[in-house]
This record gives sequence, structure tokens and C-alpha cells, in this order.
Amino acid sequence: MLLRQIQFFVSIVDENSFTEAAVKNYVSQSAVSQALSALEADLGVKLIERKNRSFQVTTAGDFFYRKCKSLLSDLEAIKSETIRLGSDEEMSLHIGYINLYAGPELSDAIAEFSALYPEVHISVQSGTHEELYYGLVSGTLDLALNDQRRAFSEDYVNIELKNAECIIELSERSELSSRERLEVSDLAKMSCIIVSSKEQRDTEAEYYSNILGFANDFLFAETQEEARLMVIGNRGFLPVEAVGKLPEVSGSIKRIPLYRKNRRVTRKYCLFWSEERTGYYIEEFARMLQARLI
Repeated sequence: MLLRQIQFFVSIVDENSFTEAAVKNYVSQSAVSQALSALEADLGVKLIERKNRSFQVTTAGDFFYRKCKSLLSDLEAIKSETIRLGSDEEMSLHIGYINLYAGPELSDAIAEFSALYPEVHISVQSGTHEELYYGLVSGTLDLALNDQRRAFSEDYVNIELKNAECIIELSERSELSSRERLEVSDLAKMSCIIVSSKEQRDTEAEYYSNILGFANDFLFAETQEEARLMVIGNRGFLPVEAVGKLPEVSGSIKRIPLYRKNRRVTRKYCLFWSEERTGYYIEEFARMLQARLI
């Protein structure tokens, strides 16, 4: 069974014509007919039943067509990616992650990936949801670990990881630090600390207020380290999310799970990348990170 024979057979069904299949493949009609006969002889079954000037695909032929159609698509993708990998002088992978994420899974996945593919230059940046979203849209990011705030788009690969549980970080000097759990309403009189760039502060404040329900004054920090120093100083509370395993923090900070009306507050986290930019290295890194976060 030759690949060329399979291509001719798929073309016959696609075009519903031996003549058009021949034109599509730049061969004679007799060459297409001979290839089909050889393919049927090799399989030992009829794929097409001819009826005068028309034909009908058999049940076996329909099954074979659907499987071969998928096979040819996969082969074309493999061909394109192989050519790309062989022609790139410097291969790179640009990864973004939401600034609320603080677990070791990302760095562990990067270490594993770099050991297997040392030829790939990896760059990593954190940002707000919107910054990561626009990074994917503009092409400055290849892949993003982000929370879901929009409906999934067919233009992107969307891999659901888990519902991250929201945790509140408080100073041990806060009157709420001895609680085993906190309701959103318990935090109404405290300032909410948000990690955000200056450009995204209004967007992030609106999201935390309208979606997560924090009806507070907002304080902003450029990094998580700065935000935690504000927590230690008892200036407010910092919402963080356990996407994976949270790292240890100063003993001056207490972590307490957050509830809304007796239900744990969670957000869905996903891996996103553009269908148009998908490739072997993106899929490999996504697989490594997904294995650590699901």
C-alpha cells in the first residue's frame, strides 16, 4: 500500500470524480484508476463500486476514506513542522503566566523541557489576564497559563487544567488571622492588594470588584514580593490562587481559604495558545506543564 495510492483514493471521494482527482494530482485518469485497483487488491476489499459513469463508496471504503483523510492531515502537519524545525536558526518559546500563580510546577516544567530541548531559547514573563491575552493575540507569546475570563475561542487551543482555590493572605496581626475560613463579606472593611501593572489597574480592580465580589479599596503592587511586604505591614489582604502547590511564605503571613455563601471561591485555569502558531515545542511544553497541574 503506497501513500500515493491513498492520496488518489481520497481525491476521488473528495472530488466525486476520477477525472477531477486526476487533474488535482497532475496525473492521467488511467493512473488514478490503476492506483485504486492496486489499493483494492492490496486490501482485498472493494472501496468503490462503479455504476456506468458514476460510482458509490462502499461501507469499507467510507471507513477507509475517513481514516485516511485524518492520516493525510496529520502527515501534512508533521511535514510542515519538520521543515520548520530544520530551517529555524534559533528556535524560541515565549511563555506567559498570570501573576497570581506562584507554584513550582512552571519552573519544573521549564527545567524538564530545557534538558530535553537545549536548542530552544525560553523566555518567560508574568502579567495580568489582559496582558497575557494580548500577548497571545499579538504573537509575542506562544503559550499562556491564564485564568478563564472569556468564552473559549475556536482560534485557540484551550486546555482546562483545574479550578484553582482562592486563598487570602493576611498579616498575623490582623484580627481575622485566627479564622479557619473567611467569607467574602468578612473582608469588606479591608483593602484588597492586587498585583498589576499601572496600565491594567482599572481593569483588574473592576474584575475583582464585579466578578470576585471584593467591595474594597484597592492597593496595587508591581510584584508578588512587593504585595507580600504590604501584607506583612498589615495594609490589606492579598488574594492568591492555588493552581498547583503554593510555596512557603513568611511566618508573618497567614493563609486562610476563601468562601462565598459557604462555597469555596475558585477560578478556572487553562493553557492557551493560537491554533495558527501551534507546533511541536508548544505542544511538548504544554504536555509537561499539564501533567504537573491536573
